[in-house]
Amino acid sequence: MSDATPQILLVRGARVEGRDATDLLVRDGVIAETGSGLSHAGATVVDADGLIALPGLVDLHVHLREPGYEASETILTGSRAAAAGGFTTVFAMPNTSPVADTAGVVEQELALGEAAGYVHVQPIGAVTVGQKGERLAELGAMADSRARVRVFSDDGFCVFDPLIMRRALEYVKAFDGVIAQHAQDPRLTEGAQMNEGAVSAELGLTGWPAVAEESIIARDVLLAEHVGSRLHVCHLSTAGSVDIIRWAKKRGVNVTAEVTPHHLLLTDELVRDYDARFKVNPPLRREEDVMAVREGLADGTIDIVATDHAPHPTEAKACEWAAAANGMVGLESALRVVHHAMVETGLLDWSDVARVMSATPARIGRLDGHGTPVAAGQPATFTLYDPRPQRTFGLDDLRGRSTNSPYLGRELPGEVRWTVRAGSPTVVDGSVLDAPGVLA
Repeated sequence: MSDATPQILLVRGARVEGRDATDLLVRDGVIAETGSGLSHAGATVVDADGLIALPGLVDLHVHLREPGYEASETILTGSRAAAAGGFTTVFAMPNTSPVADTAGVVEQELALGEAAGYVHVQPIGAVTVGQKGERLAELGAMADSRARVRVFSDDGFCVFDPLIMRRALEYVKAFDGVIAQHAQDPRLTEGAQMNEGAVSAELGLTGWPAVAEESIIARDVLLAEHVGSRLHVCHLSTAGSVDIIRWAKKRGVNVTAEVTPHHLLLTDELVRDYDARFKVNPPLRREEDVMAVREGLADGTIDIVATDHAPHPTEAKACEWAAAANGMVGLESALRVVHHAMVETGLLDWSDVARVMSATPARIGRLDGHGTPVAAGQPATFTLYDPRPQRTFGLDDLRGRSTNSPYLGRELPGEVRWTVRAGSPTVVDGSVLDAPGVLA
């Protein structure tokens, strides 16, 4: 499916990053020309009046579950979910079975993504063998493999040992890699069920304190400064974490950070009904934290939005709160949530959205040719987004294998109308194609 012939497309009247309407002529997988009144014999014409053209979205943090947990998701189903959300590149976390801690596993994931053809699936390698935090994995071998891994994470587990974290930061300097840390002190979160605060006290649930995240970030930015290496902070969620990253950047530390769509919108008040769709790691925080991470994203302290797409089978969520798995699916809803939380509030414009959801995550992941602008001479990899609809997010919006979305039944703006990857459509008129690039 990945070998589908790129279409000749003539996109009429798209507003590139929200600016004035322009035409895009797509030929041989490239945006051949932009301007007004373009034409081309035999081209498939796309009426993009009122649609916003954004670079193909890049997600630095997804869980595709394959190999080993295909009941939750596969690389094919996750790729379809990503395309439906306007994504053309996703970085797959290593908590699979076997763990992606060797060149063989990351090359398998890369090949499965190529076979699916909907998005580029870029594997993330584990920092430690089996994500156990005891000894470094084969970082160099994964970096030299066909997958060219540049991002390493034990996501789901904190690299808690400071010596191992230091050694990992030192090691990846040789090939300009980055360590993406899941900042969670395991001792401070033993038995934790939700954010520590007024709501947890009222419900009688063990709290997950903000300092468990903030203390690890503080330690790691100092280690990164000492070593002179690149650090990326996964799913930052508290006001204090924003302050630490802001401080570190002022010191010149080479640190980047991400926030999830759900931490930009949802709060711990939603836990009151014990609906396990809202159980996630890190947990939903206070309204004050939501406002702080929005401000941090708006002022550039937080670099990117990443979904932390975490599918689970129904039985893992349809149970009592304490037994439920952490995690939410987020690929199909991400752009709509960012539109709602950041664009409608005036905190970001569409060029900012292109930066935090495409160009910067590609740069952090060191993926050349991804996150490129919608401009003549660039790869024809973009999404056409309609900002006008207001409708309820429902099961029909989900294209993956799992349905554990926190947005079911919630009104959200917008709709992805087209997703195009290297000239080949994957989503047409809001529907994911049965085969990428094959139009009816």
